[in-house]
Amino acid sequence: MTRKRRRLYWLLACGLGVGSAAALALSAFRDNLVFFVLPSDLAAQHPGPDRTLRLGGLVAEGSVVRGSEDGHPLARFRITDGRDAVPVTFSGILPDLFREGQGVVALGTLGRDGVFHAAEVLAKHDETYMPKDVAEALKQKGLWNPKAGPPPPASTWNTLAPAKAGAPTKAGG
Repeated sequence: MTRKRRRLYWLLACGLGVGSAAALALSAFRDNLVFFVLPSDLAAQHPGPDRTLRLGGLVAEGSVVRGSEDGHPLARFRITDGRDAVPVTFSGILPDLFREGQGVVALGTLGRDGVFHAAEVLAKHDETYMPKDVAEALKQKGLWNPKAGPPPPASTWNTLAPAKAGAPTKAGG
């Protein structure tokens, strides 16, 4: 075997090793990635029931029902993005800033019954804060133009339509 051929085999073996390591690392990351989705995205994509997601939007007005199950606090509510709403259940203590009409991000899985089972719920910081992912998604969908003013209240979201190019949003008048 010539030196040239031996060097080629070493390069191929190293390339195969690096490629295998990269494939294993990427498959491990894929299992641990958590994607941010809006309720309308969730309705369109129907991810698998074992897929962990971050569901963001506003807590729908009049949807919060608090109770207890086996001695643990249980909350049921809907998260909306103005087009669709997803029912959510959360067993645990909700953040102090959690309330209807406010921005939230829930981490959990979508059950086969269409109910999002949250393991964690994050609420907004103050009356002007909106989670970055929620704000970006609203801008991309054409439901809010930050230059035209603050986001519309959640109670009006079901009447919003995407803004046409150059036209002001309902939030801006």
